Amino acid sequence: MRVAVLYGPRDVRFEERDTPRITQPTDAVIRLSATCVCGSDLWPYRGIQAVPEPTPMGHEYCGIVEEVGRDVTKIKTGQFVIGSFFASDNVCPNCQAGYQSSCQHREFVGGAQAPVLRVPLADGTLVATSGAPAPDMIPSLLAVSDVMGTGWFAADAANVKAGSTVAVIGDGAVGLLAVLSAKQMGAERIIAMSRHEPRQKLAREFGATDIVTERGDAGVARIMELTRGVGVDSALECVGTPESMMQAIHSTRKGGYLSYVGVPHGVELKGEELFFAHVHLHGGPAPVRRFLPKLIDLVYSGKINPGKVFDLTLPLDQVAEGYRAMDSRRAIKALLRP
Repeated sequence: MRVAVLYGPRDVRFEERDTPRITQPTDAVIRLSATCVCGSDLWPYRGIQAVPEPTPMGHEYCGIVEEVGRDVTKIKTGQFVIGSFFASDNVCPNCQAGYQSSCQHREFVGGAQAPVLRVPLADGTLVATSGAPAPDMIPSLLAVSDVMGTGWFAADAANVKAGSTVAVIGDGAVGLLAVLSAKQMGAERIIAMSRHEPRQKLAREFGATDIVTERGDAGVARIMELTRGVGVDSALECVGTPESMMQAIHSTRKGGYLSYVGVPHGVELKGEELFFAHVHLHGGPAPVRRFLPKLIDLVYSGKINPGKVFDLTLPLDQVAEGYRAMDSRRAIKALLRP
């Protein structure tokens, strides 16, 4: 089969690789209905994160189970399933605490920009839908596998609740879906930080009440102006840069909550500055598996439509164009059809 392989900065190739098969008795092999390019894929694509060897790309997926290992008992062939970027057994102490992305037996699920994918620890990783979804629902179910789950974790980790005032730093797919998540959790005021009109429009549609175009210290000053010098109850950092992290910390009120779900690159926090900020910090790789059942239900009930973040759809063999479009910010998120 042909898959997306990253060779180096801005060098994505679509080339032949072996079709995945069952290698462990706990595996499942699924035929993908859709996959996509993630914002975090852009770090290695841009050369900011090293790629030591040609690497199959992609970690967001949904599709139909074609084969299961002999020890898989919950997931069945023919089911439509959704998983996340870390395989987990869902039974270890970390999983039971709701942090499946730190499962003691976790495995990264990569190589999903392909027609077929092997998923380890299938019973703990995959969640089956109640039946085959309608075709127009598949983009939203694909979003649930990462960016919606990560946006939801951003809101959950920042203690967003009814009546909260929230700031979302980052207007990529995760940031936009963090806006949607905060709205679902009852936030009263949601400040989205964005300079791009199409993203501002989608943020408004998802529930943003205010748009702030300034960044850095100017962005903090604007948030303080909007909150009468107090700061927000919850800041959701969805980028992963030093500037975005410091903007989030300084925008949060004393005693407030800050979540960080953007993969960090070059972020270093000074202990004294953090000490006097007086904020709660919580973040990391989103435990998407914890939220999958609820998010799937929200999609099926029509209460959320996170698939709207896909503003570019391409056949899988045009995956390189998906990367180029996202890199140049011509697209928020590219959906790929195998």
